[in-house]
Amino acid sequence: ERILGKDEVSSSNLDSSSKGKHLEVLGLRGVFLRFFQCRRTVASYCLWKPPKIERLFLPVRQLKLPPNCYIINIIMNCGTALRVPYYFWRFCIMARFTLPRDLYHGKGALEALKSFTGKKAMICVGGGSMKRFGFLDRAVEYLKEAGMEVELFEGIEPDPSVETVMRGAEAMLKFEPDWIIAMGGGSPIDAAKAMWIKYEYPEITFEEMCKVFGIPPLRRKAHFCAISSTSGTATEVTAFSIITDYQKGIKYPIADFEITPDVAIVDPDLAETMPKKLVAHTGMDAMTHAVEAYVSTAHCDYTDPLAIFAIRMIQGDLVDSYNGDMSKRDSMHNAQCLAGMAFSNALLGIVHSMAHSLGAVYDTPHGVANAILLPTIMEYNAPYTGEKYREIARAMGVEGIDSMTQDEYRKAACEAVKQLSMDVGIPADLKAIVKDEDVQFLSESAYADACRPGNPRDTSVEEIAARADLELEQAQKVVAILKAEFEE
Repeated sequence: ERILGKDEVSSSNLDSSSKGKHLEVLGLRGVFLRFFQCRRTVASYCLWKPPKIERLFLPVRQLKLPPNCYIINIIMNCGTALRVPYYFWRFCIMARFTLPRDLYHGKGALEALKSFTGKKAMICVGGGSMKRFGFLDRAVEYLKEAGMEVELFEGIEPDPSVETVMRGAEAMLKFEPDWIIAMGGGSPIDAAKAMWIKYEYPEITFEEMCKVFGIPPLRRKAHFCAISSTSGTATEVTAFSIITDYQKGIKYPIADFEITPDVAIVDPDLAETMPKKLVAHTGMDAMTHAVEAYVSTAHCDYTDPLAIFAIRMIQGDLVDSYNGDMSKRDSMHNAQCLAGMAFSNALLGIVHSMAHSLGAVYDTPHGVANAILLPTIMEYNAPYTGEKYREIARAMGVEGIDSMTQDEYRKAACEAVKQLSMDVGIPADLKAIVKDEDVQFLSESAYADACRPGNPRDTSVEEIAARADLELEQAQKVVAILKAEFEE
């Protein structure tokens, strides 16, 4: 439709001989980048997995193209023959690297709110921790000092729902803020991002919001500031938001550079209030972000240094942070932010795809699911990662790397990640959570997840199901314990 115009797309343009064919943009893929506004994700997906690229275009109706679309005809008919070598696409196609305009970090960074200019600010928060420790009152005070009227939207639940997003957007439409301040862990920030979209475009549906890199331009009404209180999700610097549709039992990633916050505040004072278990869960979430970004199909020279340095920091700081060392807790807050910068631009993989499915159906804490899945998926992906695991093992502190064979250092990297998870009290595997009848649904949901195309190894519903059987066939006992600890 975007190429031909809506008027030309009709049943009369369909050719029965083309049924069953997929529109292959394998050779002259650059033609399409203009239509997709050079979005990083689309470019990367087109570049790195030519044999499977047709999956991106399954919803596209097969057209009998007119003569003036000769280039597309050539691509459709001769796409495979026209493939350009890997290195041309790796280094010659334009990509995008996006971060917040400003990032305030270090102790006392919350005070940066005093410098904001505007008339009204809405603060979106979750449970009572930000109020209980006094940070919410300080944020309100700073914004009022900046001359703004302030309203609160409180009570955003963990794993925020579509309904919460709609309620928040309605509150914003009534108050009409020009600053949206999201404060807390990943859930209130993710929810506020989705509310922001609905506030700017009241007619947009949730389904339209979930179209990957399909959100229209924001900032017509408000700018966005994210203040993180946990050291894991890094949503304060990312282009992602995770919203759960509990009726369907699916976690939907919203992905678009438009929802990258304008301002991020990374103040370690907030992270020092985290309970011990949350330190472990969010820390392993951050490790998963860094590892998946480092081996992602869309990794690049800009994301690799961030990812590998984050791995090194997390390995060095997480255990001590877990055991109460506040200087290490502060360092972890920075490490998780670096991992977020990496994965927001390099994408993730099927660890997150599977964790999203698991969390939506069984309410498994996200960091726990990631920690348990990561070593197994690392083993699964290993043959498709080149020498990447050598550097991961080195960053994890494994000795004698240079004398190891490829198989040895790959195994060492996986074992080091598994050991770190055990050192912070996360069990090696879940027990009895996944019912046999749910495996197919979980696998299909994971395959459809927006994170899956970033995985270095191309996969299928059947292979994901096999991973699920391997890692998740046992789980109820541990999840019951974890949920009790989480609620406490």
